Amino acid sequence: MAVKLLSMKVNNTPTRTLRPAADIRALDIIDQTALPHDYRSLRLSTLDDAAHAIRSMQVRGAPLIGVTAAYGVALALADDSRDGALSAAIATLGATRPTAVNLHWALARMAAHLSPLTPGERADAAWLEAGVIAEEDVVQCRCIGEHGLALLRPLAEKYGRIEIMTHCNAGWLATVDYGTALAPIYAVFDSGLSIHVWVSETRPRNQGLLTAWELKQHGVPYTLITDNAAGLLLARGAVNAVIVGADRIAANGDVANKVGTYLKALAAHAAGVPFYVAAPRSSIDFACASGEQIPIEERCGDEVRVVHGLDASGNSGAIRQLPADQNVANPAFDITVAGLVTAIITERGSCPASVTGLRELYPEANDA
Repeated sequence: MAVKLLSMKVNNTPTRTLRPAADIRALDIIDQTALPHDYRSLRLSTLDDAAHAIRSMQVRGAPLIGVTAAYGVALALADDSRDGALSAAIATLGATRPTAVNLHWALARMAAHLSPLTPGERADAAWLEAGVIAEEDVVQCRCIGEHGLALLRPLAEKYGRIEIMTHCNAGWLATVDYGTALAPIYAVFDSGLSIHVWVSETRPRNQGLLTAWELKQHGVPYTLITDNAAGLLLARGAVNAVIVGADRIAANGDVANKVGTYLKALAAHAAGVPFYVAAPRSSIDFACASGEQIPIEERCGDEVRVVHGLDASGNSGAIRQLPADQNVANPAFDITVAGLVTAIITERGSCPASVTGLRELYPEANDA
């Protein structure tokens, strides 16, 4: 029986991560850098607003980055829709984050759609196409949830309760609605099956706190853990599945995701626990032969040196835990080789993490 996933809610109000403003050509987003302590929205009105939101991770998550970039093009063309402005907007947005292929997929789609049009036609067409991309993301994520439910249901029948582990945030905060890796979790929960989520904190950006926040909003039972506790829990048999999202999947099934994913895949493999990757078509890069070709973003060292949070009085602030001149490395992603992935879950179904598996799911890629 098909399960209808419930739209995500904040304080019992159906909510999306971004929405076109009602009265003007602008985009309202959830400022994810303020979560989980403060829930607030920001308005993006210009190309620079959109580029900053992506770069600073006010919006984050590969699918949401792509949708925001599409709207960023539309915002840019509202002022100047000539060829030079279109090219400049795509170049500006394309330079914001190197690893998430959804960004470049969305920009390429916008360019292909808008380039044949006259400048006078482009502003309205760009806004409409960005909206289409956003709605497609919602549908794809809902389908990922339904296909993921089919894979996870046998675990509920076998164990009575699904104990599933996540890494980073691949929920509705990383998409327009529903999420990728969390969509199957929500589908399991909404179907009435018993599930508990082990949420990895995912330092240094602590996106696991976003996962914990949205699971709490939806009522899904969860426990937050330090990243380094994952191996112990898997070895002890406390986890019977791991599911993560992806910022890019290579043609051979290698997966780029938030740094620390590879370690969980290794631990899951050693424990004999299935390791699932959930992502839409826009995260699959058929032009990239393997994970060795995926660029790994190196982010600012202060993300490691400085910790943000609330003080004893509830005021937000930052604490420096390392000297400003402390040498640190801060790679944002790592590569999980295809051999460690049990299955890739997409809007079309699930498949082995392999060239054959992906191309059978997307046969049109053979002609690309």
